[in-house]
Amino acid sequence: MWAMLAAPLIAGNDLSKMDADTLRILTNKDVIAVDQDALGKQGRRLLKEGDLEVWVRPLSGGEHAVVLFNRGKTPADMKVAWEQLQWPADQKADAKDLWSKKVTKGVHGSFGGKVAPHGVIMVRIKAAP
Repeated sequence: MWAMLAAPLIAGNDLSKMDADTLRILTNKDVIAVDQDALGKQGRRLLKEGDLEVWVRPLSGGEHAVVLFNRGKTPADMKVAWEQLQWPADQKADAKDLWSKKVTKGVHGSFGGKVAPHGVIMVRIKAAP
């Protein structure tokens, strides 16, 4: 969430004892790029339904960072619709999952997936030509 809020990352843990997962999260170049995006706008929560939240942050070049956040105890199907990004429903887009690095090209209308309990899907979405 620090990257979505355009906040500096301040690690409150002992860096010399950081496990591999924590190091991977804190040094993810794609997430750092979202945090340091030149547009400098902070993200905002678009939706909160119970334990489910959708956050969006506008990025330079008309792109968006999106976080689908499941605070719940069970997996949840979640998505962000293009209308929430103020795009036309028929807009094609490419979405890059910032954790898996998987790119999905030519997506129409919305993007989403199954979000693990207490988990997130974080993507960078850009309009496709």
